[in-house]
Amino acid sequence: MSLLTGKKALILGIANERSIAWGITRKLKEQGATIGLTYLNDQLKKWVAPLSEQIGADFLVPMDVTNDQHYLDLKQSVAKNWGKFDILVHSLAFADREDLKRRFSDTSREGFKMACDISAFSLIGLCHYLRDLMNPGGSVISLTYHGSQLVYTGYNVMGVAKAALEASSRYLADDLGSLNIRVNTISSGPIRTLAASAVGVKELTKVIEERSPLKRNVSTEDVGGAAVFLASDLSQAVTGQVLFVDSGFSIMGI
Repeated sequence: MSLLTGKKALILGIANERSIAWGITRKLKEQGATIGLTYLNDQLKKWVAPLSEQIGADFLVPMDVTNDQHYLDLKQSVAKNWGKFDILVHSLAFADREDLKRRFSDTSREGFKMACDISAFSLIGLCHYLRDLMNPGGSVISLTYHGSQLVYTGYNVMGVAKAALEASSRYLADDLGSLNIRVNTISSGPIRTLAASAVGVKELTKVIEERSPLKRNVSTEDVGGAAVFLASDLSQAVTGQVLFVDSGFSIMGI
């Protein structure tokens, strides 16, 4: 029997076939999970819909985490299609490109609020609306990056938003632990995705190849494998943690 046979996984954040969320989706499916997907808007739906069909998703529904009504609609869709579910994958992040280009001290108020709303508060909002639909033993997984803990030039306000995400994950782990729901986050090494194109990931991947212990970059499949572990019963005593999947780069000093 596969590790996730009988489990239902709701995954947010696929933009195209290069997305980390897509790598996670494929790995969860390989291990027997039933899949439900969301898309941000009609522009992205044209990319996500074929992937939804390819993976055999039970449903594909719109979800804009800045819209409160969408949280309610998502809850109703999950309840209608599944009743209960087991795995929530949050792979959502956004910051204004201008705030990533300018000096950090020039970050706009609106840009700061938007980055933290989409990248961090959304995890809290999803847990608030969906916790009653999650089975005991459920797993919530989000995606972060080392720029939340150390300074990476150009990561700017996204680093602050990811720090908020990691802190939120710990507080949610404590909050939802009484429901036997685990909350963890994966800190992935840089991967050339649509979202990463705004933060100079091309240069970082060269550094990873040269300086990480494993001397290689990570793939969406690597992150997907870690997600399988956190989604499965193998990690039933793991919660509130940041799991680094970065070829060991985060342990290296100068």
